[in-house]
Amino acid sequence: MMRMKRIVFMGTPDFAVPILEGLIEEYEVVGVVSQPDKKVGRKQILTPTPVKKVALEHQILVLQPHNIRQEYQEILNLKPDIIITCAYGQIVPKELLQNPVLGCINVHASLLPKLRGGAPIHKAIINGDSKTGITIMYMEEKLDCGDIIASKETQISMEDNLERLHNRLSIIGKELLLDTLPSIFNQTNQRIKQDEKVATYAFNITHEDEHIDFSKTKLEIFNQVRGLNPIPGAYCLFNQEVLKIYNTDLSSEKKELEKSIGEITHIYKHGIGVKVGDGELIITEVKPFGKRRMLMKDYLNGVKKEELLGKILI
Repeated sequence: MMRMKRIVFMGTPDFAVPILEGLIEEYEVVGVVSQPDKKVGRKQILTPTPVKKVALEHQILVLQPHNIRQEYQEILNLKPDIIITCAYGQIVPKELLQNPVLGCINVHASLLPKLRGGAPIHKAIINGDSKTGITIMYMEEKLDCGDIIASKETQISMEDNLERLHNRLSIIGKELLLDTLPSIFNQTNQRIKQDEKVATYAFNITHEDEHIDFSKTKLEIFNQVRGLNPIPGAYCLFNQEVLKIYNTDLSSEKKELEKSIGEITHIYKHGIGVKVGDGELIITEVKPFGKRRMLMKDYLNGVKKEELLGKILI
């Protein structure tokens, strides 16, 4: 009878949870490596990562090095046959990459070599891509550039936002990994070199990425808003305060408007029209500074609508 492979899993956020759960159901996970606990919320409560919570529920050893480049010996002591990572959050040193007999593999949320980096789901939507997917690849010291083992794509619809696509890709990642592991274990899997000529990058979201430039087209802004919904959220400034914007509507047909960029042009039942680069975009869901997230129609109930017309969002 073949010995069960010793798996060390490295991951941190919600995205990695279904993947870890799938591994626990099918294989022997001898250890989990996750980022250190962080203080969360107004009360700054020290909170374990989502991956750590799952590991503890299954009585699996959890390691949380602050600097894995220096604190990796405990992982080596677990004698893993394979290390599987998914959204871990630190660069894995060569001492770990070169150790397991079956190597280190990563579950990445894009169709590599497209969108290497830490924000591939955000950027796929923001860029207006029609499809994305999951890639399982061998890890190397360079960012997301190892040989591809398997991939599976999914279409991005106009109804998708970050949350919906994130959740769908997480499940695809779990299924693809479980389908692929047997070939990795018996060493019959494929290895496809990535084409560096077509590589693109999706670096972590910056505060600048979150700010809406109303001189862009309404489709560009629509994609930006849904690509940042719910976290961290797109924003603009209104009356010198931050206004988070979570949903917009492309349906306005008013294209030629004698208005300034960012000017509130019309009040609709479900939102406000704003002048953008190629016409008008309707904002339908917001979070005003210091208030809860709400539909724009509810926000409008508490203000004098006529006083909004002509005001500028910047």
